[in-house]
Amino acid sequence: MADANTDQNRDRIDDLLVQVARGRVALGVAAFAAPRLTARLVGMGRGADAGRDYAVRLFAARELVLGAGYLLSGPSGRRTWMRFGLLTDALDTAAALKTRGGVSPWATAGTAAAAGTCAAIGAAGVVKDLLG
Repeated sequence: MADANTDQNRDRIDDLLVQVARGRVALGVAAFAAPRLTARLVGMGRGADAGRDYAVRLFAARELVLGAGYLLSGPSGRRTWMRFGLLTDALDTAAALKTRGGVSPWATAGTAAAAGTCAAIGAAGVVKDLLG
């Protein structure tokens, strides 16, 4: 019975990792196509700002690569991409927690929560791999 539960939990982690990867691709496409709208939706400002739009597109490219890399890889490749995603999400969480002024607290909390959740899912995947 315990083995069945363990296998079921591992399958759930795998499903969550696939959903994170799909979310990365969707967010990447949306942010690349509409950086101003994406920035506005996450509370990072309104109006024209070429520098912000450029930074959003850089973020979008990173998300596309991380998500597509995971989805297009086999099992051993997915382990590597999962670790890249975990590192990225952990750094994004740290960056959000270091934010001081100039960014709304709601935007900071939202991005920290999203990145932290993805980091936790990635960490669960790494633990699953390490424990076999």
